[in-house]
Amino acid sequence: QVQLVDSGGALVQAGGSLRLSCVASGRTSRISVMGWFRQAPGKEREFVSAIIGSGEDSTYYADFVKGRFTISRDNAENTAYLQLSGLQPEDTGVYYCAARIGVVAGTISFLGEPNNYDYWGQGTQVTVSS
Repeated sequence: QVQLVDSGGALVQAGGSLRLSCVASGRTSRISVMGWFRQAPGKEREFVSAIIGSGEDSTYYADFVKGRFTISRDNAENTAYLQLSGLQPEDTGVYYCAARIGVVAGTISFLGEPNNYDYWGQGTQVTVSS
């Protein structure tokens, strides 16, 4: 079993920045990929970013990120981060971290599918005011 606790959400003004954290506990050595998703009111959960391992060359982003967000992972601390910059009101939503155990495919179509993740954090609210 793996437990995820995400945090760092807040109310910020447009153009602001936040850093979200996701602390994993339990059988963390089995985690093969960690991802971030978000869900705005009345909308489906959507993929934001994912990281396989901890290297920069194994990061994946949704098109709407457009260089504004950066995902990273500290394996020693069992923590994944999502640095959000240039936030806009349309970025408002609940941000969830997720983890997968086992084999992964390094494609957006695979990593962007919520059903491919085994564990989820409780979510952290990000609100961006205009």
